[in-house]
Amino acid sequence: MPLRLYNTLTNKKEEIRPVIPGLFRMYNCGPTVYSRPHIGNYSSYVFADTIRRYLEYKGYEVKQVMNITDVGHLTVSDDTAYDLTRGEDKMEKQAKKEKKDPSEISKFYTKQFIEDEKALNIKLPHFLPKATKHIRQMQEIIQVLLDRGFAYEVSGNIYYDVTKFADYGKLSGNTLDKLKEGAGGRISDKIQREKRNHHDFSLWISDESHIMKWPSPWSDKKGYPGWHIECTAMSLKYLTDAFKGGKFNPKNFETIDIHTGGEDNIFPHHEDEIAQTEGATGKKFVNFWVHRKHLLVDGKKMSKSKGNFYTVPDLSKKGYEPLVFRLSVISNHYRENANLSFKALDQAKRNLEKTREFIYKLDNLPKNDIINIGFDFLEHKTWDFEDCMDDDLNTPGAVKVVYKFIKEVNKVIDKGGKIKGGVKIKVSEIKDLFKKFLEVLGLEVLFKEKKKKLEGVSEVEIEKLIKERDEARKNKDFEKADEIRKELLKKNIKLRDTRKETEWKIVDSSF
Repeated sequence: MPLRLYNTLTNKKEEIRPVIPGLFRMYNCGPTVYSRPHIGNYSSYVFADTIRRYLEYKGYEVKQVMNITDVGHLTVSDDTAYDLTRGEDKMEKQAKKEKKDPSEISKFYTKQFIEDEKALNIKLPHFLPKATKHIRQMQEIIQVLLDRGFAYEVSGNIYYDVTKFADYGKLSGNTLDKLKEGAGGRISDKIQREKRNHHDFSLWISDESHIMKWPSPWSDKKGYPGWHIECTAMSLKYLTDAFKGGKFNPKNFETIDIHTGGEDNIFPHHEDEIAQTEGATGKKFVNFWVHRKHLLVDGKKMSKSKGNFYTVPDLSKKGYEPLVFRLSVISNHYRENANLSFKALDQAKRNLEKTREFIYKLDNLPKNDIINIGFDFLEHKTWDFEDCMDDDLNTPGAVKVVYKFIKEVNKVIDKGGKIKGGVKIKVSEIKDLFKKFLEVLGLEVLFKEKKKKLEGVSEVEIEKLIKERDEARKNKDFEKADEIRKELLKKNIKLRDTRKETEWKIVDSSF
């Protein structure tokens, strides 16, 4: 069954096919590195990573690019979101606050971003380009837009004329007619007055007072790029041949397969990316636009401006390792608003521990051992898992398949490895399939975790204490039995009671 994803461009689920056979080229909007990204940002990055992992599972090669926005851009209120010439430049504000150069700020928070990505077991993109390293490419695209009549210059500032792009609004639904109805007609500053149309957006801003600035062909003053143009430049450079030979050549551009982001990127950011890229190349920019819904806190969108956000280290301090958050994210569908709660995190924490225990159990069974389990068990579980993932990346369904898998195998193992009417399957085959599922979900690192060595207690002593505990339980001396359990736990030994016996394992104290 082919993978079908909900395409924001067409507002329906469609079969996803690559332009170049066997290769998917994917661009993901990355972080603005003026501070540490919050977990709302990472929910989108986990989502993009899951798309990549599942495409690779299906045998495709994936070429992934995620930008690092290390150029300050202006953040504005919702009612003026189309206008990035007004507002607060967070990069500049943070640099002044910390009394550091913007490059120091971006370098520090980029490092934190990569640390968080690794902690969440997100595969690093093949390319992680920085905006500041691609000013020339942005300027070359801007010049083509000027030459083709999609852009115009006023006092060294370059604006995109949205009235020149007939399909403006095709992604978000914010067509020019709708924007004009809600514009209000109020013009509040010089830059807004010099624009031809209220909704035109900035491609280049000439401003010597800005903390980050570069020379341009359009003014004696130095300036800086608009927000949207950086993504166009970097996606074209790393996913197409548009800059093959060193100069921008629109004829070498090929439509990109997938572009992802949070739903707040749809307008104006992605809408403007489409307008400027298709204006410059004359070709369709992206085939599939896929967006993740917001991660909510107490029913509200998580944002730094509201102060209702958590970082990955914040959750760790509260006892939730990064993989708990990852599991919590994929336990919700990407097209539904997930409300962050500690109840949900607690459930994910229990499920993660259940996964660790299952892997530990498999690791302690000889790989060539045979167990009798349901007819075509591996095939049916594979179909169930793939059916979920192929249906618009239904990760909640896939997660349920994984835990049903654990439950059914545990049941057979606890019965001595046999069920009536079962077929013989090697433990190694069960383990291999389970690992493939975890690789798609980004939890395969659980197989690589080093088991903690015994410290302060020997196996003989452990078995002796377990026997004492079994005897205490037999005599209904549950207080003593619980004391022995707690004593072993202090030595990083966790017990698990089954129908046949009490199992023990070493708990990694880094969890």
